[in-house]
Amino acid sequence: MRIPPSLILLLLSIAQFLISYDAGAVELSEEVATFPGPEEALNLDTNGLSRAQFPMGFVFGTATSAYQVEGMAHKDGRGPSIWDVFIKTPGIIANNDTANVAVDQYHRFREDIDIMKKFNFDAYRFSISWSRIFPDGTGKVNWKGVAYYNRLIDYLLKSGITPYANLYHYDLPEALEEKYLGWLSEQVIEDFVDYADFCFKTFGDRVKNWMTMNEPRVVAALGYDNGFNAPGRCSKAFGNCTAGNSATEPYIVAHNLILSHAVTVQRYREKYQPEQKGRIGILLDFAWYEPLTRSKADNYAAQRARDFHVGWFIHPIVYGEYPRTMQEIVGKRLPKFTEEEIKMVKGSVDFVGINQYTAYYIYDPHQPKSKVLGYQQDWNVGYAFEKNGVPIGPRANSYWLYQVPWGLYKCLTYIKDHYGNPTVILSENGMDDPGNVTLPHGLQDTTRINYYKTYLAQLKKAVDEGVNVISYFAWSLLDNFEFRLGYTSRFGIVYVDFHNLKRYPKMSAYWFQKFLQRN
Repeated sequence: MRIPPSLILLLLSIAQFLISYDAGAVELSEEVATFPGPEEALNLDTNGLSRAQFPMGFVFGTATSAYQVEGMAHKDGRGPSIWDVFIKTPGIIANNDTANVAVDQYHRFREDIDIMKKFNFDAYRFSISWSRIFPDGTGKVNWKGVAYYNRLIDYLLKSGITPYANLYHYDLPEALEEKYLGWLSEQVIEDFVDYADFCFKTFGDRVKNWMTMNEPRVVAALGYDNGFNAPGRCSKAFGNCTAGNSATEPYIVAHNLILSHAVTVQRYREKYQPEQKGRIGILLDFAWYEPLTRSKADNYAAQRARDFHVGWFIHPIVYGEYPRTMQEIVGKRLPKFTEEEIKMVKGSVDFVGINQYTAYYIYDPHQPKSKVLGYQQDWNVGYAFEKNGVPIGPRANSYWLYQVPWGLYKCLTYIKDHYGNPTVILSENGMDDPGNVTLPHGLQDTTRINYYKTYLAQLKKAVDEGVNVISYFAWSLLDNFEFRLGYTSRFGIVYVDFHNLKRYPKMSAYWFQKFLQRN
């Protein structure tokens, strides 16, 4: 969209007004409701897209995670997670930032829910901090943490926003890492199920949409193959880690994650689902991998990438075994499910969540595999970000994120065609701007509007062609703590001033307000 200079000046004037606006004792929810919005300056074109074009009952929401937004990391009884320990290493997080305060949703959740309501969202996908409920991972309950999630859930329902609760988003209690190396031990399965059981029992009368875990592939790969994420384990060849084995640990961790998920689903279905009438699933990340050329070698490489990425988790859940590609390549390093475990894992979802952002070209490197074994080396593929000199799409702030809307369509149709067209929620989708973008420029996020507009158009195309997608969640509601990137990346449709934590809806929030208006 080309913006006339006169409108840019008007937007800057609005932004300056917001900067100088003194809310005094006024609650943020009132401030949001009263300040002039960019929709007064721009015709927020939706290209004819609207809520009405999606099936009746299709749910639109926003998503966050506990560690990225809550704050109060060391207060009100919360125990440390593996990320609280990981970020203490100098240089790990951009600018050595922490999530001790994050964007303080712990105290500002009512303001944030008011924003969701103002902009016509139906649902909020949040995560529960395991160590806020059980500071030591097991045993003693922190009732202040329980009270917080009760307040959050109750205010969501009071505001007409449906809660979608995710039980795990990267933040294992540190006590369990110290006790038995966390996800590397089978003991974690029992402890995770006990934690989940407590949440079902405590919140399940009001929460009807549960997710066991977010992006288990990222947990296994970035935590144990290259050490990029907590707990920072890897072989020395692949990262600056003090311990780990990239050839085996990612697969052991993934196996324990899958079993933790499956046992939890079994517990929910047998003990709680008949009375509570909820549903439960898992959230998987899925970047689309497009063959760079039409050659057989590149097509096989792209399929290997898909198998090692999303197939690693969805294949056992649908078919009861790991993809054959992985079995052949990883061999004895890949754990096996027992007959009893296969019965439990197979079919262990009421829905599958797909987090989808971007796409890459994949090619066969035509070279021997690395002699040093590791999860990423097992793929034996090359990445390309352009073809014949043409980029796969415009790049966002993050080095890994290219705007490729057709990649979303291909991901969704792939799930339909390969995995029996399960019920899908599109559980994350979005793009980021630089963290240092000023408020005037941060509010004018026309690139983000174009991202959402083009991706939602591809989502509609997939739905129209029979893909069983029932909901969509934008990542993210707020600019927040982006793990290794700290506060140098802004994914929110709401700008957060990281100095005073005031919230300012961006143009993209107003675009959603228009897109989601009900007739």
